[in-house]
Amino acid sequence: MGQIINLNRFRKERQRAEQKGKAAENRVRHGRSKAERRKDKANEQIIRGRWEGKRLDPEPTD
Repeated sequence: MGQIINLNRFRKERQRAEQKGKAAENRVRHGRSKAERRKDKANEQIIRGRWEGKRLDPEPTD
């Protein structure tokens, strides 16, 4: 016969693990200096501009 497990404990452990993962993501996202955020934003705009420049058909402007 299998072992008896407490489903509430299992559920709470899973929830804690999810919260730890989310907390780690938030630390990475929000734990940066203003200069780092500006640098990342500038790099993202450069990459997006390069990507948009390679489009065959530009988006129509109304």
